Amino acid sequence: MVGYFTDQDPTFGIAFTPALVVATLLFVRSPTSNYIFDEQEALLANPYVNGVNGSFWAAVKAAFQCDFWGLPPERSIGSYRPIPNLVWRALWHVSQAPWLHHWVNVVLHAVNAALLASFTLAITKRRDTAWLAGLAFVSFAVLTEAITGVVGIADVLGGLGVLLAVTALRWPIWAMPLGVLLATTFGLFSKESALVAIPVVTWVALVAAKRLHPSRPHRVLSATLAAAATVGALVLYTYLRRRWFPVTLPASVTAALPADAPALERAMHGFLGWFRQPMLPRDPINNPLIEADFAHRVAGALRVYFRGLEQVFFPWTLSGDYSFPAEPIPARLVSPSSALGALLLVGPPLVALGSWLRALVLERRAKDSSWAVLLAVGLMWVPIAYFPHSNIPVLLPTVRAERFWYLPAMGMALLIALLFTELHQRLRWRHGAVALGVSCVFFGFQAARARLHALDYTDDLSFWRATRQAVPNSAKAQLNYSVMVGARGKMEERLTYSRRALELAPRWPMAHIYLGDTLCRMHRPDEAWPHYARGFELGPNDPNLIALALQCLWDEHAAHRHDDELLALAQAHPGSWLAYLGTELVQNGDKNQGVEPKYRPRGYNEGPKQR
Repeated sequence: MVGYFTDQDPTFGIAFTPALVVATLLFVRSPTSNYIFDEQEALLANPYVNGVNGSFWAAVKAAFQCDFWGLPPERSIGSYRPIPNLVWRALWHVSQAPWLHHWVNVVLHAVNAALLASFTLAITKRRDTAWLAGLAFVSFAVLTEAITGVVGIADVLGGLGVLLAVTALRWPIWAMPLGVLLATTFGLFSKESALVAIPVVTWVALVAAKRLHPSRPHRVLSATLAAAATVGALVLYTYLRRRWFPVTLPASVTAALPADAPALERAMHGFLGWFRQPMLPRDPINNPLIEADFAHRVAGALRVYFRGLEQVFFPWTLSGDYSFPAEPIPARLVSPSSALGALLLVGPPLVALGSWLRALVLERRAKDSSWAVLLAVGLMWVPIAYFPHSNIPVLLPTVRAERFWYLPAMGMALLIALLFTELHQRLRWRHGAVALGVSCVFFGFQAARARLHALDYTDDLSFWRATRQAVPNSAKAQLNYSVMVGARGKMEERLTYSRRALELAPRWPMAHIYLGDTLCRMHRPDEAWPHYARGFELGPNDPNLIALALQCLWDEHAAHRHDDELLALAQAHPGSWLAYLGTELVQNGDKNQGVEPKYRPRGYNEGPKQR
């Protein structure tokens, strides 16, 4: 058993089996698990995934004409990721159990860990460092969300694309550009954040050329070709997406900037106009930084970055949600967390440049440069891979998510492998037991936290209970937990946590509507009405919430008691969904038995409604 690791180099074929064993032990969830959180929209309610059977090529074509949630361009909420949809649709006709779909993530994560170990071996020619890199990546607890949650397949596949592009750097110079182009294109069609391959792969080609091709490094040529291939992949992806999935851009992107706008701002504005990213949701509950000015947005983003780095090394608290007010707009521009975040975002690339220069010196002296090359790669990889998720260049729908660390964790695994290799070398003779003990504690803690967090995905109730306990200041976690316990008949408990959610987010329409819905389902519709009315005022254009409230009032025979108030609210919000649904209920409620059926919200664990 020990000889498998001590006597063999971790090439991909050798490293994959132990990686799969570790990934299975740490991240596999219960086979009885149901659909949790975004999985309901991504699988159960995805009209592409569970659509009617058609020809194979028609299904493939359709995957590139809808977004991540199966919606057409005119209804898209962003996130264009065809390859995950193709995988889900293929598996949907085998089994509709989320457990099977999640297993793909586990296997692909093992593939990525084996690729990373093999790549580390190619640079360092050290068996121990390569095994440690694979072990670190496969066992990072912060990656549990991406591996154990079905929706994380986009991150895992995007990571696979980047690793395949890096692996292609080992090919002969004439074949390498094609491999990089294909791998990067695959990654981009899996998740947009794979665009980090442009700087990452180019940097690796430049820094590691001598290690990957000792006799003919062609350093500058290799980096130039890698850059051209990755940029070519981005252009190809953008052109095809714009053709297959045309979207209407918001005015903020199409409008011309003032003539005195900074050059960097103008460049970013021009790129977004060309890239034509489908419009992303803007919900201050999921991302409070949407309402911040640029300076406070950057401060908040740097704080989140630092906290994420903490989780990579010490994943004591892991959660499926960090929404408002758990990660609010910072009160101060400078705080210890934001300052450390800035230092750790800017400092590592500067150190990476110094490490590369050191590697060049060592190579000229015909000395071992592997440690300097690996350090340069890892230090540059982490901040660059995280930056698109940082909310600094572009505002995302989510302020913070552990799955955002899937790509940066690859670079972090290289650094940890280097750290523990150095630790064992320095302490081998006098303090070998200490080095072994430190390693066991670190990797053991990661494994334990990963396994415990994976148990949170046992079912939807377990997930939201764990999320609420991990991040008690998340209104979303409190509200979703209240819904889960209410679905199991514990209405008094649902009422308690619904009220807690409203305390945390008093201007959140959903919190008001769901508190009203709780009271209504407890046969207290008159107590529910003030909460419904307030929710209507705050969210007059949310048809699902409005329909949910109106239908419960109707079912409780209380709707007509509020006809005058409903009509007054409709007049106060002309042209809104509230105006339409409220007026329709007053005038045609008896005929429709409440809200018109096609506008009633989809029930829990139901598929898409036909409209």
